[in-house]
Amino acid sequence: MVDNEHIIEDLRGLAVEIDQLTLDPANARLHNDRNMRAIETSLKRFGQRKPIVVQKQGMVVRAGNGTLTAARNLGWETVAAVVIEEDNLDAVSFAIADNRTGDLSDWDYNTLGDLLTELNDAGDQDLSGLGWTKEELDTFVAENVMDFEIPNDG
Repeated sequence: MVDNEHIIEDLRGLAVEIDQLTLDPANARLHNDRNMRAIETSLKRFGQRKPIVVQKQGMVVRAGNGTLTAARNLGWETVAAVVIEEDNLDAVSFAIADNRTGDLSDWDYNTLGDLLTELNDAGDQDLSGLGWTKEELDTFVAENVMDFEIPNDG
């Protein structure tokens, strides 16, 4: 039996064996080392909480190439995936739109500060998996005069 423990229970019915999946050869989104470490750390800490999107023809990952790569690096055998029957034009269009729409958002730094304060006050000293370096959080804290120290991330 394949181990799906890393996938949250509600998504386990979407589990697909990783060796059936192909990274998008035309993926325009690059994943540098820092990004991959952040994705891996998040997956280790929280498990897979959202599915990747796969084009059925060729089992090509159209959204979630970083997640798939991180899962492979972690030695996972499966990931949750929504498999879509669509032509290449729609699949490529979706892949670009999925990546770009995230770029167009902004942070509400007041709310982020409140959330970080809440996590700190609740005793969550493990901020790994949030995608921020200690230095970035220290700078953020200093610039926003927040009253706590960010723990070392590693």
